[in-house]
Amino acid sequence: MAEFPVVCIDGPSGAGKGTAAVMVAQALGYHLLDSGALYRVVAIAAEKRGVSPTDEAAVADIANTMRLDFAVGGADEPVQVLLEGENITHEVRLESTGAKASVVAPLKAVRAALLDYQRHFVKAPGLVADGRDMGTVVFPESPYKIFLTASAEERADRRFKQLKNKGVNVSLAAVLEDIRIRDDRDMNRATAPLKAADDALTIDSTSLSIKEVVDSIVAFVRSR
Repeated sequence: MAEFPVVCIDGPSGAGKGTAAVMVAQALGYHLLDSGALYRVVAIAAEKRGVSPTDEAAVADIANTMRLDFAVGGADEPVQVLLEGENITHEVRLESTGAKASVVAPLKAVRAALLDYQRHFVKAPGLVADGRDMGTVVFPESPYKIFLTASAEERADRRFKQLKNKGVNVSLAAVLEDIRIRDDRDMNRATAPLKAADDALTIDSTSLSIKEVVDSIVAFVRSR
């Protein structure tokens, strides 16, 4: 069991995990791990090195050897992601990068390379870990597991509005189709498929505000 408490927030793309994780970490005074960012960085690094995202051995080697750092940023970038010293924060958050990450994430050798890396994030006073297999694979011994979900239509609508606000020209239908494709890939992959841990608290955020979601998670953690 981890020496310090680990709050695991898993769920599909667009369920609000990232925002909720940041706010829960702030409320509890814990550190934060955005596990999804790790796979996005690996996908970016593979592309920069001209490596196919389906070449498992080569991508795993990148995961083992890349130099990744997180730095405190400003209001626009609270946390900066630095790959080999280059600020790739904007690229990490792109929708296209998320699609590439979902291709490398199922690769068994890549997940093994990043497993210990993720566990090293655990330190006092505690950690909030956001991802797809935090409660089932990375921190299965944690008693603080949450599975955050929402309907595909609601998740697509949220993402569509985010992209439009950023000036990205995209259709709601295309975003919904991408969400469904990623859901299918994440839930049906052979290694660490997306699913709720048996002892997880499932929260459907379809009709909830982010504050209601965060309050529910914080109350759950403090009650155990």
